[in-house]
Parts: sequence; structure tokens; C-alpha cells
Amino acid sequence: MKKTFRKTLSANDVGSTGAHQAGILVPKTDVELMTFLPHLDQGIKNPDAWIKCLDEGGNIRKFRYIYYNNKLHDPKGTRNEYRITHMTNYLKEMGAREGDFLEISISQGEQFYNIQVLRQETIIAKNEDEEGFRIKITSSWRRVH
Repeated sequence: MKKTFRKTLSANDVGSTGAHQAGILVPKTDVELMTFLPHLDQGIKNPDAWIKCLDEGGNIRKFRYIYYNNKLHDPKGTRNEYRITHMTNYLKEMGAREGDFLEISISQGEQFYNIQVLRQETIIAKNEDEEGFRIKITSSWRRVH
């Protein structure tokens, strides 16, 4: 069984705001997405795992999935968020823009996740061809069926 998730890329995600962001946010309230990604032990300060992905060009990419949780471990800690980091070069190489989609999937038993950047206009055009289908553009992750 293959599971796929898609995130609409924000200006911060693709670096067009000039802000220094520590990777793409993974909402901890999305239980299905959290179980799709490797388990991180919240009892450890800033646990992480490397996600090996095969991109649309057949290249193997390694991204860091991390739970910044110093709020749980340090008296003055402020961070309590999951992120996927080390994606900047990949997104630049793919020419990702705000509004495009980052798609990540994996089939049961596979060693690598598959990852690709999909152009916003391609997804909208495809969905307009499907009668009665509407696409909702959000800045969050969603499961693709």
C-alpha cells in the first residue's frame, strides 16, 4: 500500500522571503502524517532521523526530520515543533515556488521515500479536467488518495 502526502509550499519554505527558516514545518496535530514519518522519541532533547528519498530525477536525497523540543527539556526552552530540514538545495534545484506542492510518498516495505515538486498550475489543470472535483489550496499538509 502506498501512502502519499502533499504540502503547499509557502514563501518561507522556498526561501523567497529572505527569512532564515529551519526547514518545513510538520504539524504535530496531524496524527496520520506523524505516523507516516519516522518515530522520534520526545523523551530525548531534539531527536532526529534522516529520511532517504528518491527524487523525480532519480537522485537519492537525505533530509533531516527533527523534533525541536527544548521547551520540554530546558527551563527557558521555547521550541516545540517538528521540521524537515536540509531541503533548501533540493527546492532550489527543482525551481520550487510559493504555491507549488511538495509531495512525499512511500510504499509498504520500500527503503526510500519518493519525493517530488509539483507545479501548482499542473495540479490545478489536472483537477479541472476531473468533473466535479475542486482543489483547496492550503499551506498545510494533506493526505493524497
